[in-house]
Amino acid sequence: MPKNVAVAPLVHAHAHNDYEHARPLLDALDNGFCSVEADIHLVDGKLLVAHDRKDARPDRTLQSLYLDPLRRTARKNGGRVYAKGPVSITLLIDIKTDAAPTYAALRQALAQYKDILTEFRADGTTPRAVTAILSGSRPTVAALAAESPRYAGYDGRLTDLDAGIAPSVMPLVSQSWSSVSTWRGEPNVVISAEERKRVADTVARAHKQGYRIRFWATPDTPAAWRLMRDLDIDLVNTDNLVGLRRFLLSGKSRP
Repeated sequence: MPKNVAVAPLVHAHAHNDYEHARPLLDALDNGFCSVEADIHLVDGKLLVAHDRKDARPDRTLQSLYLDPLRRTARKNGGRVYAKGPVSITLLIDIKTDAAPTYAALRQALAQYKDILTEFRADGTTPRAVTAILSGSRPTVAALAAESPRYAGYDGRLTDLDAGIAPSVMPLVSQSWSSVSTWRGEPNVVISAEERKRVADTVARAHKQGYRIRFWATPDTPAAWRLMRDLDIDLVNTDNLVGLRRFLLSGKSRP
């Protein structure tokens, strides 16, 4: 269980490669993060959490590191991960092995946690404590959209914008930072006006269509965090849990 049960939830904080921290998930929750990322590999029928296959260990499963502790925490807090936080937090699952067999195993696993997972149906969505979103080698958006009920959403790309995909199917759009900017978050270097506008226009385009937006491989500096929030990017990537928490609570960025 997380140690700091009274922490202020940070709805824009995303723990990149969360499993690399000393206490996967729990360190993020102790810092109020409302989005965590787990890479998974299907190995001998198990969903193992690791960045690379060579680092996968049989005891580090998606269930043991994430789904089980999230269920315990939600039950303790009346159906939410944070008792005074948002209805749902994000579990971004990055699939590293072949899409079809991995998702078949993942789909079965997620169904065992439907009491805490947001449910997507043809006739509507029921938010619950955790919203799972699939990234990486995920099924096609059409295949996911055809499932009802479903316990995971699709992590789209900028190329998926303007395609009329319902936000209930694709709640999030993610893209590499380098596709929109060359700025690396240096404190004494200002992002160019052209690149700033490009990022702002991209964010506005996603929001107009009802999607949240995230960039990966972003600069991990206070200057970059400030820009991300100034431009209303929904999820701010970081490996520095304490640093981002302090920054977001400092009042130096938009809420």
